[in-house]
Amino acid sequence: MLNIGDNAPDFKLTTLSADGPVHVSLSGHRGAPVVLLFVPMAFTGVCTKELCSVTSELSEYNDLGAKVIAISGDNPFAQAAWAEKEGIAITLASDYEHEVARAYGISYESFLPEKNLDMGGVPKRSAFVIDANGLIQYAESSDNPAELPSFTDIKDKLRELAG
Repeated sequence: MLNIGDNAPDFKLTTLSADGPVHVSLSGHRGAPVVLLFVPMAFTGVCTKELCSVTSELSEYNDLGAKVIAISGDNPFAQAAWAEKEGIAITLASDYEHEVARAYGISYESFLPEKNLDMGGVPKRSAFVIDANGLIQYAESSDNPAELPSFTDIKDKLRELAG
């Protein structure tokens, strides 16, 4: 996994906007902090809880000048359907090939084989705060897909960066 002080790998992923598929990149947000949230799968209970919770607190992230992007391996059409069904208002980016999860060092070799899912490359539930210069200032990842990141610590880091 990448660590605090590392350069955050850039990416170009697809999200679905009102006008259709568009690209979203980390470098497109240089000059402001970015919170990257990796979630294993759309339409699952814990992922829905996490992103709905972040959506309900989105004004706090906006007030701190931060952009929030959630990344999963689902296709952008599934992500858009999930967002519409659950009222998720943050940018959802499709890492369909799991390349970004691998670049950040947070992909499962085998996701939940005990539940017969047994898929490789699925992102672990992870959170990164990346500063305006593209350096990782906060990094958290869990092997337990039910364990949410510390949003208190994430917001504290954003307050610190805001000065």
